Amino acid sequence: MKIKLAVTLASAVLVATTALAHHSTVMFDEEREVTVTGVVKEFQYTNPHSWLLVDVTNEDGSVTTWGFEAEGPSTLMRAGIRRSDFSPGTELTITGHPMRDGRPGAAWLHATRGDGTEFDPRSGFAIR
Repeated sequence: MKIKLAVTLASAVLVATTALAHHSTVMFDEEREVTVTGVVKEFQYTNPHSWLLVDVTNEDGSVTTWGFEAEGPSTLMRAGIRRSDFSPGTELTITGHPMRDGRPGAAWLHATRGDGTEFDPRSGFAIR
């Protein structure tokens, strides 16, 4: 019986550790924020994480596509964010915690569409 309990506990720890690793935010610098203005290229409204791709025009006229990571559709729906809120060509200003390695990406914190509508993807988390 003790062996069965030990195996069950070890399995639970392994599953919990794997889940925590999957949801790690270590690639983002949570001490800094970056804000860019551009137009939506694509909204990947998918599990386990959604990505909002934004084309940003640089000072020299070139375009850089930024990727902003958010939670999956169920959390975004609870926050009132629908796939149709960010169709291609939608103008917006978006803020997030930037990627540590300097790539054009961030963890999405909040966004404001060109029409003034604000979106907070984290407002869909249940608070206990």
